[in-house]
Amino acid sequence: MGTTTSRRDRIVRRLVPRAARTRIIGWVLLLVLLALALVTLVTWRLLIRATDERMDLALRAEVEEFSQIVEGNVDPGTGEPFASVDDVLRTVITYNLARPNEKFLGYVDGEYRFQSRIEAPVLLSEDAAFTELVGSVTDTRAGRYDSGAGEVRYLAVPVTLEGDPTPGVALVAYFADQERQAADDTAQLMLGVGAVTVLLAAAGAWVVAGRVLAPVRAVATTAQGITETDLSGRIPVEGRPADELTDLAVAVNAMLDRVAGGVAAQRRFLDDAGHELRTPITIVRGHLEVLDPADPDDVRQTVALVDDELERMNRMVTELLLLARAEQPQFVRLQPADVAALTAEVFGNVRRLGDRDWQLGAVARADLLLDPQRLAQAVVALADNAVQHTRPGDRIVLGSRLSGDSLLVWVDDTGTGIPVGDQERVFERFARGSSGARRGDGAGLGLSIVQAIAAGHGGHVELHSRPGEGATFTLVLPARPAPPPDAVPDDLRADPGDTVDDALSTPSLLAGTATAPTEGGDR
Repeated sequence: MGTTTSRRDRIVRRLVPRAARTRIIGWVLLLVLLALALVTLVTWRLLIRATDERMDLALRAEVEEFSQIVEGNVDPGTGEPFASVDDVLRTVITYNLARPNEKFLGYVDGEYRFQSRIEAPVLLSEDAAFTELVGSVTDTRAGRYDSGAGEVRYLAVPVTLEGDPTPGVALVAYFADQERQAADDTAQLMLGVGAVTVLLAAAGAWVVAGRVLAPVRAVATTAQGITETDLSGRIPVEGRPADELTDLAVAVNAMLDRVAGGVAAQRRFLDDAGHELRTPITIVRGHLEVLDPADPDDVRQTVALVDDELERMNRMVTELLLLARAEQPQFVRLQPADVAALTAEVFGNVRRLGDRDWQLGAVARADLLLDPQRLAQAVVALADNAVQHTRPGDRIVLGSRLSGDSLLVWVDDTGTGIPVGDQERVFERFARGSSGARRGDGAGLGLSIVQAIAAGHGGHVELHSRPGEGATFTLVLPARPAPPPDAVPDDLRADPGDTVDDALSTPSLLAGTATAPTEGGDR
């Protein structure tokens, strides 16, 4: 079964590019053929019209020559007046040299009498129907006649001579189909040359299409080589000229990089989450296994420990759910907020986190669009993190200010600081600094949540720190001016249930904020 599937996949990989290649060539050739047919048809019609106009002009010119000779009433050969209509027609036809496919005829008293010597496709002189049509006209007549050799365009002029009552007719005729043969030959030549050109173009287009579709085949091959365990495949783009297909290859490679990074992060997250959740379970199970039910003190201590571990697991699960919600569009709900009032309110609340030298720095006085509760959660998390890494009496400063198009909200402390090697990874989930192992009950998710809140606002978090000199965490958020109160839509109005105090009461951000701070956290 596996062999059959593999063989089918190889066949599909071979046929799909060729099918696309064939469709491209087919459409290109169809367009070329349509263009060739249109050009040939237009050219042929223009040549036919030019030929018809030339025949009409030649007929009129010949008739004018006839008229001049007849009106002069003098034989050009002898200089004597014409004796009869018969002499007029003989002279007119004799002294006018017929062109190819042109014929001069003379009729006397309704019967054929003379014609030019040039050979014609058919003998109009023997065509009784044609003779009856033109042999006895009394007015100049132009017309068309379907002969055995095709269309005949003619111009018949009556000829009369004073002193001779016999009626005569001088006629100039063109075999139109033969005259148009040059146009037909040109059209056929164009079609023949066009057919050869199309074949050559098809061969060239097949080669060019193959080169153009090479990146597409590379994308397909790379995509087929991607598996659940191997995400390393990439499309080669070196040396290619910049075009849409190169952009496609670059975009697919970037997408694969993001997918690989996401999968790696997910694996790390699952491994870390499994380890973090397994630890309290192991602790609880170990204490329960050695519990002495007959010892009230042992039972009381074990119950207190189990309660603490379950509470820590509950906070960890709540934080994980909060980070999961951070991926949703409605994680941050922007609404008008007074930054100065929000800063002061958060400062008043975080002072309960620990015995520190709390100071309120600069305050941005502006009304901006942001999520007050989420912003308060982020600041409280940063303040709690600062408490975890400072000692009683150390200074912690909280402030906000506007800088260009950005709102800066920071928490600065004089604690232990963060080693340079740890500053890039402290925002990772379950990450902790290398200064020590896990201390206290922090899960290492606080700064990840802060970063998610900043990203939800369209901003980021900046960190400046030196070991032993403290750390400064700064939320850099877009400063979107709030509209006037009467212009605020209902979906942007503050929810009365969302208060800054909720940030302090959210167990997903703080670990034991109602009690004395413990060492530990994200650093």
